[in-house]
Amino acid sequence: MLKIGLFKFSSCSGCQLSFLRLNEKLLDLVDKLDIAYWVMVSDNDVEDSYDVAFVEGSISTPEDIYSIKDVRARSKVLIAFGACASFGGLNSIRNYMVQKDVEKIVYGSSGALSVKSIISYPIDFYVDVDIYLGGCPPSLSDILEVIKASILGFKPRLPDYPVCVECKLSENECLLVNGEPCMGPIIRAGCGALCPSLGRTCEGCYGPQADPNPNSLADKFREIGLSEDEILCRLRKYAGMHRDFRGIAKL
Repeated sequence: MLKIGLFKFSSCSGCQLSFLRLNEKLLDLVDKLDIAYWVMVSDNDVEDSYDVAFVEGSISTPEDIYSIKDVRARSKVLIAFGACASFGGLNSIRNYMVQKDVEKIVYGSSGALSVKSIISYPIDFYVDVDIYLGGCPPSLSDILEVIKASILGFKPRLPDYPVCVECKLSENECLLVNGEPCMGPIIRAGCGALCPSLGRTCEGCYGPQADPNPNSLADKFREIGLSEDEILCRLRKYAGMHRDFRGIAKL
């Protein structure tokens, strides 16, 4: 039986809610799973060792650093669960702001004295990660693929090609060609091209595909008419701390 733990750091809990949304698909596997730690759904807070740990959220306090290292030490397989844990996510936007300004916006002048926040990093800044499960939140099919592969002892087969492939399969008209700032060419597939299929540009929540070229896409965005600030905001929105996007400020 596969022993699982689900852990949360700085995040909105949306990734864990997606885990819950597996519903009957999760029930089909219940005899093969032991969900030993999940504070969101159980008051059983006994810490243990785990075959697989799903970790949601980025690391943004000194206490988080100790906790993520502890989870890593007790887990055979560690999964970065969602955009925040994998690439920094929306939380990492604050990294490009002045600390005192962030504290004032979030806490006001009275609460800032007790703040112990640090720059927000994805979990692989502090520990080794075995599987990256991007998305804000991850798709149900990707979560299920990881669970089944873990039960069987296999490496999950997750897409490493861009969202554009899924757009072609869905016979979507290319938004980028039509002059809209779509992130699809450099973002990993897995969402089924959900946003472009609804006429909305890809925002990049699944993080970079296997071989992204953000500088080339930035050139295309300039042709479309985006300002340098608008380009930076789009490229940093979900994956601002990923190695391929971290130096994007030099554009």
